[in-house]
Amino acid sequence: MQAHDPLPSGRTAGRDALLRRFDALLSPARFKDYGPNGLQVEGRAEIGHIVSGVTASRALIEAAIDARADAVFVHHGLFWRGHDGRVTGWLKQRLALLLAHDISLFAYHLPLDGHSEFGNNAQLGARLGWVADGHFGEQDLGSIGDTHFEDASALARHVERVVERPVTLVDPVRGPIRRVAWCTGGAQGFFEAAIAAGADAFVTGEISEPQAHYARELGVAFIACGHHASERYGAPAVAGHVAAELGLRHTFIDIDNPA
Repeated sequence: MQAHDPLPSGRTAGRDALLRRFDALLSPARFKDYGPNGLQVEGRAEIGHIVSGVTASRALIEAAIDARADAVFVHHGLFWRGHDGRVTGWLKQRLALLLAHDISLFAYHLPLDGHSEFGNNAQLGARLGWVADGHFGEQDLGSIGDTHFEDASALARHVERVVERPVTLVDPVRGPIRRVAWCTGGAQGFFEAAIAAGADAFVTGEISEPQAHYARELGVAFIACGHHASERYGAPAVAGHVAAELGLRHTFIDIDNPA
């Protein structure tokens, strides 16, 4: 799926100027993260077309090449804590494509989750009709706010309609949902912090084995709507905003992922 912003008339911006604009917006120095944020692969010096996506997969890079992109902006980049530095296999293939076509790769992980307007959490909350009035969890990445659903099943149906995919629901509540907490991606470990913050239900991307037991024992509903599905909104919001400021072309390309 591709979503195109209005096309400016051939303007370009310097790669380093674009990096400064992303950094100024997302403030990566504020976050302790799992890998490097910012420019991960250096491409051509002038950029006129940015492709955004969730993950720097080979499929996204190939689609960006087909779209004649100068830069790719993603949430999940190439380099993470624990990589041993060898450029082999899938990493070699992705890097080879970027370097052969002189395409820059910009990646922002937790800074993209946490931005108050354009971040994954803010964007998902806006689509679900929620306004955060508090935060919780590691680096205050989780959001919590008021909502009104007759029960957790009604909430799950609402989430399914918005993210356009089935969700996993663990529902011990049997009553109205008035406070909902959410954090996109693999934030199942924030569930206990969401409960402590006063949530009746928690929405995130993934569920692991312990969370079903916590939900049943503590009486708080848990909804997993898919890691990828919950994080489709931040990258195009940021890239589209910066592209519009600088008069650049922007295309969001959603590479489907069932996880």
